[in-house]
Amino acid sequence: MRIRKFMVIGVLFIVIFPWFVYFFVHMLDTHLFRSMAPTQSQQQTAMTQMTHLMIQHEQKWTDPSWQHQLQTELAAKGINAVILSPSNQVIFGDNHHHGWMPSQQMLVVQNGQIAGTIQWYAAGHGDTIAAIAAVVALVLGITLVGFQIRRNVIRPLEAMSRAARQIAEGDLDFALPVSRVTEITQVRTAFQVMVKGLRAAFDQQAKLEEERRFFIGAIAHDLRTPLFSLRGYLDGLAQGIAATPAKIAKYVAVCKEKANHLDRLVSDLFAFTKLEYMEQTVHRDRLHMAKVVKRVAESLQPLADAKDIQLHLTVPDKDFLVTGDAHLLERALTNLLDNALRHTPQGGDIFVQLRQDPDKTMLTVRDTGPGFSDEELAHVFEPMYRGDASRNLATGGAGLGLTIAKRIFKSHQGELLAANHADGGAVLTCWIANE
Repeated sequence: MRIRKFMVIGVLFIVIFPWFVYFFVHMLDTHLFRSMAPTQSQQQTAMTQMTHLMIQHEQKWTDPSWQHQLQTELAAKGINAVILSPSNQVIFGDNHHHGWMPSQQMLVVQNGQIAGTIQWYAAGHGDTIAAIAAVVALVLGITLVGFQIRRNVIRPLEAMSRAARQIAEGDLDFALPVSRVTEITQVRTAFQVMVKGLRAAFDQQAKLEEERRFFIGAIAHDLRTPLFSLRGYLDGLAQGIAATPAKIAKYVAVCKEKANHLDRLVSDLFAFTKLEYMEQTVHRDRLHMAKVVKRVAESLQPLADAKDIQLHLTVPDKDFLVTGDAHLLERALTNLLDNALRHTPQGGDIFVQLRQDPDKTMLTVRDTGPGFSDEELAHVFEPMYRGDASRNLATGGAGLGLTIAKRIFKSHQGELLAANHADGGAVLTCWIANE
């Protein structure tokens, strides 16, 4: 119910309810009185008889015993009377009829002088009872409407005010009362949605903070290891430990290897940071996916030749048109093939297959290495994760290659999945939406 409608109904209830009670009680009282009171002819006869009686006993009007007897007879006949002196002072009767219009009145004259006035009033107290009932109904109506306003408007608003202060202090544990007013309900729902979002944001923030601390620690560890080795070999060169040309060449080769290792670590870290924290915008261009795959395979062919690994490409000649960022996709495919090269033993094979479905283009990279363990499959795309000894620092990298690749494919409305082939070896399957 809208708050405007709620308030209008409340006001109308306060105004109409007392009048309804007044007329109901008045009609009920009138009906009961008429059913119990004498008929009009009987009442008129009684008035006539009692008038003669009062005129005959005019000298006893002030006698208390006579007044008591008269009052008893009037009550028995169901009529009311008041006797006034010539100066309109009440001789007999009470003042509860003051201001009422008498149904009949008679001037009493004795010996040529006015002795007084007899006034007759119709019996019944319907108007008084109805008025009292109306006042009670008014108080009751105000109380009921006030209770509903308190319950459905004031209490929820007070609760929301307290909740807002709790949220400002970081406390998200509170309960909001239910209301029948539409606007209050909408605000309550908005509060609940906001609190749910804040809880998720706080949880995500805590998770990111934990990942950040782990990330920094892991990077520091990975950078320290090759730096320590590099410094040791450079100290050996500076101190003349490598005295022969062959030993000098060996030290220089190791230094170059460690420098390349550092370059790879820094490159992976920079790429991961851009994707995670800089929210790099993906440049959407029309691409020939087959050409991208062939270009990446050609760039890594020397590494494959060095390990005597055969690259088997199954790439159709036709163009597979997709929309995406050429640089990012090349980086993702390079990471996939590089991962396969680093974990495929000497003389192994790597199979790369590209195919196109009606709505997406898929690429599969399978190697003949040891494959993934069950634990690795659960964490393979987590930052800084490296599995057992076959996937340690000796293979290079910071454990970010597959994480970066997965995020690149996700940014292209795609996905990257890891599994093991039935014949052994790891299988990485990725896809992006067609143009």
